[in-house]
Amino acid sequence: MTSVFDEIKERARPILEAEGLMGRRVRVEARVLSTEEAIGHPEGDDFPLQKGKERLMQAELDGALGQAYTDRYGDFEGTLGEILDMPLGNNFRRAVFTATLNAALRSLGRAERTVHCRDQGPGLCAAELAETIRDRYGTVRIGQVGLQPAMVGALAAVFPLRVLDMDPDNIGTEKRGVRIEGADTQEDVIAWADLLLVTGTTLVNDTVGSFLRDKPVLFYGSTIAGAAALMEWERFCGQGS
Repeated sequence: MTSVFDEIKERARPILEAEGLMGRRVRVEARVLSTEEAIGHPEGDDFPLQKGKERLMQAELDGALGQAYTDRYGDFEGTLGEILDMPLGNNFRRAVFTATLNAALRSLGRAERTVHCRDQGPGLCAAELAETIRDRYGTVRIGQVGLQPAMVGALAAVFPLRVLDMDPDNIGTEKRGVRIEGADTQEDVIAWADLLLVTGTTLVNDTVGSFLRDKPVLFYGSTIAGAAALMEWERFCGQGS
């Protein structure tokens, strides 16, 4: 059975081969960023990075940076060919692949906003997102996958909103006026929503296929930049660099 990653690799390989990146040794580093390095000092205090459960891994290739959220993190070095051929059996390996893909496509001008926003960026991004959805989709029921507090606050003020999250500490709590739901209501939320607003982190934790449904899907964030560009998925990242 073909996986989403098989398709992404199939599309990435000829691009990287054409540029001669597969056949030569390149140094790719993925390093864990501290909270301050990653997002600076946003106004809120409930972002996943600040809570310490997820970190951003960063890959660099020819001066281009690519990042990926993950809950399993560490260092890695290899060639693009090795990373493309590497079995992606856990979140660490998928984060290495995703960050590297983002950096590689950024270096070729095929992906943009591959680096997470900082400081006031999350709040500004949330306001832009609400406006973008209203302009593009109208007043729709939104099923948001992944708790991003600033987005929840901005969207709940305008749209009917339900939010799914995997963190057991969040499930059942109320964030910015919205009750956070878990896997037991996932199918109900998907059926209810007119639009699925899905965090790019679903690529790293290998749940992205669950949300590719026969209804509009809008991915958000820097993590899924390269994959979205290759797969022609709709993506929003208002303040990334």
